[in-house]
Amino acid sequence: MKTLILLLTYAIAKPGYQYEFPRDHFSHPDFQTEWWYFTGNLKDPAGRRFGFELTFFRAATSENRKAAHVWDATDLWVAHLTLSDIQGQKFFHSERINRAGPGLAGADLAQGRIWNGNWEARLDRLQAVADNFRLDLKLDTRKPPVIHGENGVSQKASGEGRASHYVSFTRLEPRGTLIYENTRFEVEGTAWMDHEFFTNQLTKEQTGWDWFSIQLDSREELMIARIRRADGSLDPFSHGTYTDPGGRPRHLRSEDMKLTYSGMWRSPKTGGEYPLRWRIEIPSLNLTLDASTPLANQELVLKSKLTAAYWEGAMDYRGALRGKPVTGVGYLEMTGYAGAVRLGDNK
Repeated sequence: MKTLILLLTYAIAKPGYQYEFPRDHFSHPDFQTEWWYFTGNLKDPAGRRFGFELTFFRAATSENRKAAHVWDATDLWVAHLTLSDIQGQKFFHSERINRAGPGLAGADLAQGRIWNGNWEARLDRLQAVADNFRLDLKLDTRKPPVIHGENGVSQKASGEGRASHYVSFTRLEPRGTLIYENTRFEVEGTAWMDHEFFTNQLTKEQTGWDWFSIQLDSREELMIARIRRADGSLDPFSHGTYTDPGGRPRHLRSEDMKLTYSGMWRSPKTGGEYPLRWRIEIPSLNLTLDASTPLANQELVLKSKLTAAYWEGAMDYRGALRGKPVTGVGYLEMTGYAGAVRLGDNK
């Protein structure tokens, strides 16, 4: 008897999507790619500063979404974990790859968690263990989730489905422990969570992006996604979101923002050259910021080679908002400087 295998087409991000929480904080297996990003800046009572990143990725390996066996790999689950020791000028990163198997990795609404091995994220807690450090943070959510883009989609290129469904917690307050260099640090600070799910996103002409999370001391936040084309030009689908102190978002188009950069750092491992100083100008907000990092080497060079190396690290922001001085912290992710990004069908 022949076995009938039903192949299903991946869903694509379309306008009009109706978000529902907490459901949409967890897995969307009908989409090809999904990720959850937690990044943040921490300090201990003496002012010693650390940055961290804990990210989970789900990449579908087959359009047949019904596994016949518990060990069938219909999805590949990848996770990255980093620690930036600002005072010590050290950077550590680890990666983990699993299939779901009998509970090895996943994102489950019923359990209320996203995990890969013993790395775990809940809406109110992060826990992860690496060779060099251990992180255990309780998360307090200070603002409601922000939906990026327009009409439920964050458009990345021209054409139906060249988009993602994209939601963030822009103001999380972590508090907990970091065990590092045989010392237990009690830490607190600010954190950010990004969650995107999509199938087709970038085109072959789009080879990377510069993504900023900005948390200002005025209790306002900015997300900026600066998309770069293969010829080095700025893509018109670059975009951003401003969130006011009450948690209300405003979509920003490419023409609303001006970004210039300097301070190139060349990676000794990949040869990629990353800009580490930026000037951000948003006239409609009467906002000008100078962005810089306290630690140059925050590049992730991945052993798995599933994606090109990328830079993701802690940032400082200083400038003027509505004519008054403003400061802030956040994170910057830069991809495509040490090899083009490949997502979905941008081949």
